[in-house]
Amino acid sequence: MSTVLAKRMTAEVEGEFVVFLIGMRINAFRKIHKWLPVAFAMPKMIRELSTAPASGFLGAQTWFGNPSIMVQYWRSKRRVPPPNVYR
Repeated sequence: MSTVLAKRMTAEVEGEFVVFLIGMRINAFRKIHKWLPVAFAMPKMIRELSTAPASGFLGAQTWFGNPSIMVQYWRSKRRVPPPNVYR
């Protein structure tokens, strides 16, 4: 089992490094046809990016709630995909 480190930590990365925040808020829970496809698309995209080291994707953390938030870590700004790639 891993141990929780109760202190602030930093990392030193050579070159460019990007932290990308993306979130989703459900305004009308009953309109499931509006938000469910978005909720299902994100894990698929993350799996695809995780299997391709050349994509520049380093990892992600997700917090669920309303809004749900994902923090993504990328090697450089130019490697973050444009907004319409996964539509």
